[in-house]
Amino acid sequence: MQRWRGYEAAPGGWGRSVVTIGVFDGVHRGHQATIGHAVARARELGVRSVVVTFDPHPSEVVRPGSHPAVLSEAARQAELIEELGVDVLCVVPFTPEFSRLPAEAFVHDILVEHLHAALVVVGENFRFGHRAAGDVALLERLGRTFGFAVEGAPLVASDGTVFSSTYIRACVDAGDVTAAAAALGRPHRLEGVVVRGDQRGRELGFPTANLLCHRHAAVPADGIYAARLVRRGHPQPLAAAVSIGTNPTFSGRERRVEAYVLDFTGDLYGERLALDFVARLREQRRYDSIEPLIAQMNEDVDRARTALA
Repeated sequence: MQRWRGYEAAPGGWGRSVVTIGVFDGVHRGHQATIGHAVARARELGVRSVVVTFDPHPSEVVRPGSHPAVLSEAARQAELIEELGVDVLCVVPFTPEFSRLPAEAFVHDILVEHLHAALVVVGENFRFGHRAAGDVALLERLGRTFGFAVEGAPLVASDGTVFSSTYIRACVDAGDVTAAAAALGRPHRLEGVVVRGDQRGRELGFPTANLLCHRHAAVPADGIYAARLVRRGHPQPLAAAVSIGTNPTFSGRERRVEAYVLDFTGDLYGERLALDFVARLREQRRYDSIEPLIAQMNEDVDRARTALA
């Protein structure tokens, strides 16, 4: 898969293409359906498929301070899109100037002049251009003018719930990693670098990897979770019991993500890791002494082992 920074990176002599456009945060089942449809139609037409997305998130530019929790960091998003068979990922820098581009200019500059779209595939709720003034109906009218077709991909739903990034963020925020996984089509992943913590887990017999995550990362609600820990260069994930919260037994204030890796004795400091959340085991609790806390931690490890078996 080719990766372009900006649509201006399209090379000279670029032929026709099938294009799909969106933020695609999480590359969830709805996104997979839309992108997959674009890839399939490109192959039918004998042209290349292009996914156009944006960086940073448009919300942060249009309404500073409103950046939503991120379900997939840029590198992970690119990996997931590549797995769908896409030929080109085009990441457009979303600047204040770009946000003011009228819908008609958006279509002409990106889809017509640079990407030479033969077909544009978008979700039914797709909006584009300044103040999101453009919709699928306008895109279809402009397509007739400029010579490209438009196909709307239906929204993906289950039991009346439409799978969207907003819905998945709400699931993660509530700690419902099972529902999040159902909508994503895989476990919710949290990435970060292992940094030194208070070493308290080591003193209790449960040394943990303290994960420093991106400030906009979608961190699940406080609680204890079963997760699979993924290391770069290691094909086999490791089982882990993960604590998210402020360590209430020790009157902690800083919210942390700490993973106790089952049956592991190595050193993870400085490594960039990923946690794939499989199940929520319980809420965070405060204990009056160390003994019941350790007993509970042993039970958590057993439950995590069972959940991940």
